[in-house]
Formats: sequence, C-alpha cells, structure tokens
Amino acid sequence: MTDLAIIGGTGLTTLKALEVTRREVVHTPFGEPSCPLTYGQLCGKEVVFLPRHGPGHTIPPHKINYRANLWALHRTGVTRVLAVAAVGGISAHLGVSELAIPDQIIDYTWGRAHTFFEEDLRQVVHVDFTYPYSAELRDLLLKAAAAAELKVADRVTYGATQGPRLETAAEIDRLERDGCHVVGMTGMPEAALARELELSYAAITVIVNRAAGRSEGLIEMASLEQNLKIGMEKVRRLLEHLIPLA
Repeated sequence: MTDLAIIGGTGLTTLKALEVTRREVVHTPFGEPSCPLTYGQLCGKEVVFLPRHGPGHTIPPHKINYRANLWALHRTGVTRVLAVAAVGGISAHLGVSELAIPDQIIDYTWGRAHTFFEEDLRQVVHVDFTYPYSAELRDLLLKAAAAAELKVADRVTYGATQGPRLETAAEIDRLERDGCHVVGMTGMPEAALARELELSYAAITVIVNRAAGRSEGLIEMASLEQNLKIGMEKVRRLLEHLIPLA
C-alpha cells in the first residue's frame, strides 16, 4: 500500500513517468472528487495521483470539491500528500518558472466548504494550524531539490485568493503588505483539510508570472503557459529525486 499521494494542479494533469496500475472511482460523503484516483509506480514506488482541476482541467479553483478530494485520498491509507500548484510571484526576488516551497499561508478565499467538522458533532473541534505545511515533507523536498541541482525558494508565504479571475494590482499590493510572497487560488482549504485528516501535507509551487502590477503591461496567457511548461519540467525533475527519499 502506498503512503504518498500527489495532487496535480494547472500544468500537471498527468504524470508522464507514472506507470499506471489501476484507477479507482471513489464516492465520498462530501460528494464526488475531481476524478478517479490513479495508482501507479513512480521511480520504483507506488503513488496515488489526483489532478485537482480534473483530467481535462475543467474545474475552476472555487468549484473544486476539496473535501471530497482529500477524503478520497485519506480513504486509500496515504499518510502524506504532496500538492503541486501554479502561482504568481509577488516578491521581486522570485523569478518566473522558478519553484517555491511555501512554509506559511494566508487565506483570502470565501464561500468554500473548508472543514470536515461542521455536522453531527459531539463537541466543537479546533485544529492547530500554526505551521500549515509538514516540516518533514518540506525538508525532503529541499533535499531533493539540492540533489537535482534545482533552485527553489524557501520560507515563502502563499496568499490564497478566490479566483478564477486574476488579482488587481491594488490587491497584490495588499497581499505584499500582509507578507505574502506568492499568490495562488488552490492552497486553501486544501492545506487545512489535510491537517484535519492528520495528513502530512506540503506544496511545490511554480511561479508562472509576475503578479498584477509587478511587471510592465498586462499578464499575457501565452507567456504564462510557456513559463508553466518550463516550471513543470522542473517539478518532474524534483519528483524524480524526491520519490526515492520518500
């Protein structure tokens, strides 16, 4: 039985190197996950893969059933979840197509089902979220990055926004004042739900553009897609070095 799951984001709807062994349709008390779970061998170890936007990248960030996705993965018996996501870079020192391993998160989302603990409770449940990402899993990612000779940014705060629209320049100014270094749309409630299920959770973020107001002109989708392609190749290299350590 595998203990590692990978959640793919924009640009990672499939794992090219994954030797698929089976797929499983999972029904949950919280509705349907983004798609069936894919089991396979990656670098000699079994993993479970789930693209959060669906196999055709058709589910927008605010419509993802995060609870069903995490519950389905937890049901398989995995104990660790590695999430991959595309983000915009806020801080000047973060370049496009680079990778960042966040250690903190600020939640600006709204209206999303964000907890498993809200119905038929014997008592109110509070979960510590001081450090939202697994220190052990982050350490493995940083070691794998060093082995792969990949530049990654550490000590990064992820600002989770609602989407699906991109942010205004003023909103990015606010996020920077709040201490955010990157901005994305899928980091929450995914990280918190993983914590509620006692899953070790960490994220690899790919900086695909300079955030609004941080470069001249508007954000061009063609440029974003090219940066995403370059960044995802780095993610695949990182995973190749991570899996043997995991």
